Order: sequence, then C-alpha cells, then structure tokens
Amino acid sequence: MFRIDGRRTAAILASIATFAALTACGAKTTDDAAPAAGAAIDTAGDTVKVGLLNSLSGTMAISEVTVRDSLQLAIEEINAAGGVLGKKIQAVSEDGASDWPTFAEKSQKLISEDKVAAVFGCWTSASRKAVKPVFEKNKSLLFYPVQYEGLEQSPYIFYTGATTNQQIVPGLDYLKAQGKTSVYLVGSDYVFPRTANKIIKAYAEANGMKVLGEDYAPLGSTEFSTIVNKVKASGASAVFNTLNGDSNVAFFKEYKSAGLTAEGMPVVSVSIAEEEVKSIGTQYLAGQLTAWNYYQTTEGAANEKFVAAYKKKYGADKPTSDPMEAAYVSVYLWKAMVEKAGSFDVEKVKGAADGITFDAPEGKVTVDGATQHISKTARIGKIGDDGLIKEVWNSGQPIKPDPYLKGYSWAGGLA
Repeated sequence: MFRIDGRRTAAILASIATFAALTACGAKTTDDAAPAAGAAIDTAGDTVKVGLLNSLSGTMAISEVTVRDSLQLAIEEINAAGGVLGKKIQAVSEDGASDWPTFAEKSQKLISEDKVAAVFGCWTSASRKAVKPVFEKNKSLLFYPVQYEGLEQSPYIFYTGATTNQQIVPGLDYLKAQGKTSVYLVGSDYVFPRTANKIIKAYAEANGMKVLGEDYAPLGSTEFSTIVNKVKASGASAVFNTLNGDSNVAFFKEYKSAGLTAEGMPVVSVSIAEEEVKSIGTQYLAGQLTAWNYYQTTEGAANEKFVAAYKKKYGADKPTSDPMEAAYVSVYLWKAMVEKAGSFDVEKVKGAADGITFDAPEGKVTVDGATQHISKTARIGKIGDDGLIKEVWNSGQPIKPDPYLKGYSWAGGLA
C-alpha cells in the first residue's frame, strides 16, 4: 500500500519539489516583524491561524484523529484564557490521508494560502520527511508530536515527541535489565522502523543481545501469519515492535492465534498507545509492554486536569495517549515561545525557544534550543485488562534530547 521503495521515494521527492515551488496569490496583512524571505503570516484582525495536519482517513487514522482532537482542545483552552498576544487562535484542519505527497501538498496550502503562523501534525516519519523540505523552503514552523527514529534536526521543525535516546534506548535498557538476551524485530516498511532497527542492532551488538530476525510489512498490511511463524520459530526472548497504524490489529491477533504470550515472549511496542489498545482489543494485548513518555495513568495534577478536560470534551470512554499529550503540549510551547518573542515572526519565535519550560501532563518539559527537541522522562508500561497502560519503570528525571546519539559510543557512524 504505502511501501517506500525507490520509485515511491522518487515520486515523493518530485511532488515535494513541485509543492515547495508554489507561491501564494493575493496579499494579506502580515506580522509587522515577519521577514520578507520567510513565510507570510496572516495576523489581520483579532485572530491568528495555525494549521492542523493529520491523517483523518486511511491506515493511520486509527492513531492520528485523536491527535487532532487534542490539538483542538489545547487551542480552545488557550482561546478561553485570552489567546496569544491578544489574538484568538483559528485552526485550519487538513487531512493528510495517510499519503505522504498529500501531506506535502497540504503543508504548502496551509503556508501559502492560509498563511498560518505554525503547523502542528504529521505522525509517520515518512510524512515528516515529505513535508520537511516544504517547511524549510518556506521558512515556516512545524511542530511534530510523535516519537521518531532520531538522526534528524531541522531549523524549522520542533520535535515534541521522543527522540531515540528518550524511548527506544530506554526500552532496550529495560529488556536488558529483565534478562532478555535476544530480540526479533518486526516493523512497517518505511523510514522509522528501518532506521530504528538499525539503531537497535547497533545497541544489541554492543550490549551482548542477539537479533534473531528482522521483518517488515507494508503499512496497512493485514497478513502476518508468515512473520509470526518466523518469530515463534526464532525462540527470541522478546519482540521489538515498530509496526504503525492498523497493521498492529492483524499482528497481535495472529500473535495470540500462534500461541505466543506476553509471559513467554513479550512484545515491546513504540507506536501502540491507549487509543490503539482500545482499537486492537485488550484480549490480544494484556500483559504486553510499551515504551513511551506519558500514559493516561501518569501521576500528577497537570495530567489529572488534562485527562478530565479531554474526557469532558470527547467522552468519558475516550483515553489519552502519548502522541496526543505531546501534541497538546506543542501548542502551549508555541504559545510560550511567541509570548517570549513578543511576535509571531518565525525567526523570533525560534530565537525565543531555548529554555522554555511547561508543566506538562507528562511532567516538566524544557525546550532545547540547539536541537529543537524537548527533555522527556522515559516510561515503560504494561497494558492492563482494562485497556490502560500502567507504568512499571521510569527514568527518574527528564532525559535531555540526543537525536544523533552523540553520547553513545556504540552509535558512531549511524548518522
């Protein structure tokens, strides 16, 4: 479906080049401090626009619709408190449709036609890679809310989800501490799982852990009998799962059907959160592990407030999750940057970013201006019969982002 091969990559790059070359028609009032070479921002009247760019259809909608919902919640809260620099936020929502060229096209539309001050969204690394040159060419801001494979830094992207040393490495450290000496790698066939698994293999080699197999399935794939049979035959101590979207439904159903259990061969997932648990079914996931930075059950007053507000708006049965929380936080971080800068101007906002803190539902986070990532506490969780994820380990304090893994000797050459 969305297999990323050479021809597909070429098509994506061609689409990006076309979209990035577009320019807006018609004049609009812009922030008086906005540079002529950068994106024009419409600050006419008493509102300022921001873009919400998420897959509302396609294989990734299972994950991304609720991220859009949490963005809207943050915007409503900020507007109710007076807005940003005296202006109410007007959200313009677009559907990336689980299709990477569509993400690039919609990004250009939000920047050129809607003249947004920032865009919040994308989930897969393929979608982020597709829009990255659009934001860089237009000198416009993207706030990306999802954990990813690291080895990237863009002057026009703020990464509010975890980078590798805040999620994948802690997940591997946890398996090692539990005496797991071998892993099997299962992922979707695109940039995030392949890059993440390259990092996992380097970690394993340096830490006496064997990788007994590595398999990929196209995004949206529902056929996992062959892969699961290979996993079972390997006898691995654990599985590291980087599948995305609704492929997880088919994988875990097949996993249980093959007689594999969380007790005998646990799966650590880095893209399954509370919303996906609900969709997949707890009968298939109870006891399995996740590596994130936030759970609905994370303790603290800020999280109690967030969970209560989300459930009040969207329903008592609606769970919160890590990507939703990271998206929610991203709007508040942007607000703080704008207010510190005293301007919506992109370069001034970037210049004000370093050291910005926020009492987030996950705990205190701090923006690292050098990398445009944020500090995050790593958390390993276990999925319960009630569909909630309970923390079984955490890093004790926020981990400073290290997207290129410069602090790990075994990671040399990965970039």
